[in-house]
Amino acid sequence: MGVSHRSNPSDQSSPRWSRRGVLGVLGVVPAAVLTGCGGTADATDAKDTGATASVKSAAPKTPVVTVSPADGTAKAAFTSPVEVTVTDGTLASVEVSGNDGSTLKGTFDDARTTWTSTQNPYSGTKYTVTATARGADAQTATFTTKAPGETFVGYFTPEAGSTSGVGMPVSINFTHAVSDKAAVEKAITVTAEPAVEVVGHWFSDTRLDFRPETYWAAGTTITLGLRLKDVEGTDGVYGVQSKDVTFHIGREQISTVDLSAKEMVVKRDGATYATYPVSGGDAEHTTWSGIMVISERFKETRMESSTVGLGDEYDISDVPHAQRLTTSGTFIHGNYWASTSVFGSRNTSHGCVGLHDAKGANDSSVPGYRFYKSSMLGDVVIVKNSGEKTVDPANGLNGWNLSWAEWKAGSAL
Repeated sequence: MGVSHRSNPSDQSSPRWSRRGVLGVLGVVPAAVLTGCGGTADATDAKDTGATASVKSAAPKTPVVTVSPADGTAKAAFTSPVEVTVTDGTLASVEVSGNDGSTLKGTFDDARTTWTSTQNPYSGTKYTVTATARGADAQTATFTTKAPGETFVGYFTPEAGSTSGVGMPVSINFTHAVSDKAAVEKAITVTAEPAVEVVGHWFSDTRLDFRPETYWAAGTTITLGLRLKDVEGTDGVYGVQSKDVTFHIGREQISTVDLSAKEMVVKRDGATYATYPVSGGDAEHTTWSGIMVISERFKETRMESSTVGLGDEYDISDVPHAQRLTTSGTFIHGNYWASTSVFGSRNTSHGCVGLHDAKGANDSSVPGYRFYKSSMLGDVVIVKNSGEKTVDPANGLNGWNLSWAEWKAGSAL
């Protein structure tokens, strides 16, 4: 009765419990409980720690914005676009402004992690880039582009704000030979109001002219846009101009010189305005035929035969009312030294077209004076029946002697 026990301690069929063993086993119980209690506490801590870790991993990372050229660059290249990228975020806005007042526009990629300027930065300019990632403060970076080495400019005709005749092309002469004609021509625009197609034609590595198919309409406004800054015209040589200039076309005046009849008929806006007797080049010094445009005007000027390869045949210091038709030296001008009977009856000049005039260029009654006063730069003078071939289109502003197909073939675009 009571607690049953085994009387034979040597019985191997039952476990042998010693006091130490019992205590040892009993000691396991509180350890398990501690462990259990500790385990419960540790499980709670583990759960809290896991939650904290989960919260930390869910927190958004700080966006990192990178600008190229890098912030602080002193001599950045100007031949590549500006690029702004962000990691761990997306771009909300990007602004790039230069210390010259210019701004660079650009586009984002589909993910809005990259912004690229649609044009290259200008040379010799300090830029400030302000980029803002979504949910973050704006970040700024600055860089300065290096100056170009060798440069070129284009000198243009006519002058800004001037009014010219209907034959005036837009002619640009460059200070350095151009090898990449397509890049340079693409950087130049000529637009007209009323609108008309205008095409460029390269006469040489340094000269590019623009004209429509036929003469400009009277009253046309023409705008020349030069976007040559940092355009590489040839290896290592860059343009510097970025500007717009406007000029105007006045009334239409077209004068036709018939050297067989020794007569010039002036038409103003399609109607006969005046008829003058003239004298052209003699048989040994024939006048160029073809369409020519007045490119310079002088109330009086000196003419020397040596400048046109004719030795010392003449030197007249006060030729009145001279208007240039070719670079090589063809003028239509007043003549006071020949008899009045020459005009309308004989061709006696060294290649110019002459009208009767008076010494001093102040007699308003003579044809030389009247024609000069009625003319302007860009007026058209057509010479026919001269016994000479058609003038080279590059000899003066005389590209009208090319057909439209020939003209367009001279474009680099």
